[in-house]
Amino acid sequence: MDSVKSQSYEVHINELAKAALNQHVANRTYSKIFLLVDENTKKYCLPVLKEIFDGPVDSILEIQSGEENKHIQTCLQIWEDLSNLDGDRKSLLINLGGGVLTDMGGFVASTFKRGIDFINIPTTLLAMVDASIGGKTGVDLGSLKNQIGVINQPQMVLIFPEFLKTLDPRQIKSGYAEMLKHGLIQDEVYWQDLIKKSNFTDASCIQRSIAIKNEVVLQDPTEQGLRKILNFGHTLGHAIESYCLENHDRKTLLHGEAIAIGMILEGYLSHELRGLSKLSLDEIKKSFLRFFDKVDFTDEDIDSILQLLKYDKKNSHGNVNFVLLQAIGEAVIDIEVPEELFQKAFAYYKE
Repeated sequence: MDSVKSQSYEVHINELAKAALNQHVANRTYSKIFLLVDENTKKYCLPVLKEIFDGPVDSILEIQSGEENKHIQTCLQIWEDLSNLDGDRKSLLINLGGGVLTDMGGFVASTFKRGIDFINIPTTLLAMVDASIGGKTGVDLGSLKNQIGVINQPQMVLIFPEFLKTLDPRQIKSGYAEMLKHGLIQDEVYWQDLIKKSNFTDASCIQRSIAIKNEVVLQDPTEQGLRKILNFGHTLGHAIESYCLENHDRKTLLHGEAIAIGMILEGYLSHELRGLSKLSLDEIKKSFLRFFDKVDFTDEDIDSILQLLKYDKKNSHGNVNFVLLQAIGEAVIDIEVPEELFQKAFAYYKE
């Protein structure tokens, strides 16, 4: 299967990934090679990586998994570990994990000694098709998603679909939400194909999602315009995710679960403001609710969620800007939404 070429790195899959990793390390004179894992990837994925990677690993650094640990305190721990283990500017950090770990590992590498090389080896479907691609790195500020970070590209991203065998179905579905998003914003044929598939974890689907995101990022690496379309569903979705994260009496939602709700809500806004057909809107809602249980939100919940919109990273000059759909496969950016439509969007979701 062909690799996906970005501006300064490539995304390799399966055997090409194995060859690329070993060749890269053999051709570089890294002073130290560090491997970042969490307790899950250490147990389930590290043994597989040891069979793939021929090179030396000087030290394995371990952090706790989960969005609740994606904060600057964890970064401090990793920075201190790197420093205590004599890491320098010629070191390499290999990030073996899901989106939380690759986001944080990339940020740590980008800032340690003003920047060291890093390689992402995503182990969840969400990280394979989205989080590890495109160079966004960072951490949360309290419960507010990805408020601190930089855009910096890895040396390469390596995809081994066999890692998906270690995941429970809920984690797989979380990644599926981002794949569906890629179809909604750029490729109606891909969307139609995905909603009919029973197996969306095959390498060809993963490659197509990576290619869609990569095509967008190549045209707008620093998110000045087009790249914003990748945030469809994320304005309300991130607010919902943050709200559930900070309220311990509510079930914490995985990223994809929150974004699935966000895409239904923002689909409704698209229908009202950009002419997305009612047929397409209902197809979006029906498709997501086939895979994701509906979440009950009270009026008080909705008010609190809407308060969090002011922290969205796409905001400019005090305005909350949305990515909306004109049609499936056609996204538009920087759309302001009248406040009265938010309640109507939640009402549509609840129907």
